[in-house]
Amino acid sequence: MNRRARAVRRQGAAEGGEVALSLGQQVRNYVLDKIDSGEWAEGSRIPSEAQLVERLGASRMTIHIALRDLSTAGVLMRKQGAGTFVAPRRSQSTFLELRNIHAEIEARGNRHTTDVHVMEAINCDLALATEMNVTPGSTVFHSLLVHRENGRPLQIENRYVNPRFAPDYLEQDFTRITPNEHLMTMGQLEEVEHVIQAVPADERSCTLLEMQPGEPILLLRRRTWSRGMIATSARLLHPGTRFSLAGRMPVPR
Repeated sequence: MNRRARAVRRQGAAEGGEVALSLGQQVRNYVLDKIDSGEWAEGSRIPSEAQLVERLGASRMTIHIALRDLSTAGVLMRKQGAGTFVAPRRSQSTFLELRNIHAEIEARGNRHTTDVHVMEAINCDLALATEMNVTPGSTVFHSLLVHRENGRPLQIENRYVNPRFAPDYLEQDFTRITPNEHLMTMGQLEEVEHVIQAVPADERSCTLLEMQPGEPILLLRRRTWSRGMIATSARLLHPGTRFSLAGRMPVPR
């Protein structure tokens, strides 16, 4: 069961208590059970409100409110004039930890593959030199990868690496291991910087992520420090309609 469905069930339990659930929550649970069992697959159209009234014996208003609540929670999508559909389940990653995308995808029970588009050594212009805290004209390593989940592109990883930190970076086969796995063997990281932005997708990003023009794109910019230098700077691009970032941390007392 995904996090959205669990949240809806928890809310229903809180509203209905342990003795009896409200009729609205029973309707929501019926829909969630159909989705969780796979009977109503991602992207499929669910029965109409009239059909659910007949099946469940609830009023049209109760059905309407239950479906509206599930749409608000991101479980369903309601399309004007077309009906109600099971929403795609968004992949989710944490931005507070340096997690390996291969491990994250496999933890969801899915298959991770990587397309390698660029592996090169480049000379820094002023902007990149400032970002990497090196002298303009210095050599840095650059890689551009696309990570896929069950064959569908999930992330563009556009990464710059300080050769002093990982001198053999360009020699790695990133179809077999991830940059994260290799870089974590290079030395202990001392500091991590994250910046999250919603940005317009350029034509190349739309192509690589198989997105439609105008769809939102989520950018996570990440820099890491080790041994007193900036070790890496990465721009991680994700399709906003099928990916989310989450974080959890203790609150200081």
